[in-house]
Amino acid sequence: HVQLVESGGGSVQAGGSLRLSCAAPTIIYSTYCMGWFRQAPGKERVGVVGIDSYGSTMYTDSVKGRFTISRDGAKKSLYLQMNSLKPEDTGMYYCAAGPCWNGPNLSGAMYEYWGQGTQVTVS
Repeated sequence: HVQLVESGGGSVQAGGSLRLSCAAPTIIYSTYCMGWFRQAPGKERVGVVGIDSYGSTMYTDSVKGRFTISRDGAKKSLYLQMNSLKPEDTGMYYCAAGPCWNGPNLSGAMYEYWGQGTQVTVS
């Protein structure tokens, strides 16, 4: 049974920062692509950023220059540093993992393991 566990969500003012964390099993962390997705109220879930096992990344245009994804090999954890937050960043954020066939990907179809989500609210 694979479990991804997110943490770090909360409520912040526009312009503020948050750092999300995702703990993953060793096999998932070492061999799978991972990513962060978000779902705003009344909208579909969309990809925010993906990272492959080599560290290559892919960001959605709306967060480029503000968000940074990283991996910590010692802790087997995935992080999302979010700076200059905007109200439109509000949503439930999900950590995801899936087979890394062709590098980082923002398509939810590639990810088969998901966390429970952590709420981010920007006002």
